[in-house]
Amino acid sequence: MKFKNIKYTFLSLCAMMALASCNNDDDNTPVVDTATCNDGIMNGDETGVDCGGSTCEPCEDAMEPMEPDFSGTYAQADFMGRPGINTVLSADEATKEMHNVSIPSEMEATFQAAFEARLEAYHDVYANILGADPEAVNFEPNILGDILNGPTDDGYTNNPVTATVLTTVLANDVLEVAPNLPTTYFNGGSGAPNYDGAVGLTGRTPQDDVIDVSLILLFGGGDGARFSGQDTNDDGMADLPRLTSDGVGLTATVGTTFPYLGAPE
Repeated sequence: MKFKNIKYTFLSLCAMMALASCNNDDDNTPVVDTATCNDGIMNGDETGVDCGGSTCEPCEDAMEPMEPDFSGTYAQADFMGRPGINTVLSADEATKEMHNVSIPSEMEATFQAAFEARLEAYHDVYANILGADPEAVNFEPNILGDILNGPTDDGYTNNPVTATVLTTVLANDVLEVAPNLPTTYFNGGSGAPNYDGAVGLTGRTPQDDVIDVSLILLFGGGDGARFSGQDTNDDGMADLPRLTSDGVGLTATVGTTFPYLGAPE
């Protein structure tokens, strides 16, 4: 009888040990052999999750935002102060790429003369197409002179912006800012011949058609329409090249908050 009680007692202890073992196996608590500072658990002598204690960084420092990392090598890829200027006035791809990676303080000395030669070369090409003397078809000063220097009383080319002056301005691919004037790439005001209220080169807005304005300043002459595809002999065909517009208008909704331009319509 005593033996049987001992046997049953032994079997009961075995069963209890088996149940305890099963319970431990089913415990969902992760088992971490060695506490680290990046295991997502507050363990070891940490005072917070992966911070504090003898090995991790202090918790108050861990909460501070990390400083941006500016290490490494960076390369300037493009200038877009005045889109299209580099494309129009660079004689070749190598000049264009060189302009893209130049700093503004070096642009005028490096590119102005080449840009001016390119501008005059365009006019020579158009003269040949028109059957005219290239010496007679040169860059014609525009209203920009009055805007930059103030108007006088002898017509809209009274403060002429020569090809040298214009390409000096455009070679420096930066946007000027005029704190006391409206921000605009170009606003012709009342238009030719007086251009009352005209403002130019005081910055850019998303609505500004920078490409068309640049083409007008390069090829539009005093009235802004010198080469605009005119039919000079009324035969229904354009006799002059259309150089004052790329033919592309604004196709997106302009908002008042960043990123300003919505999806194209």
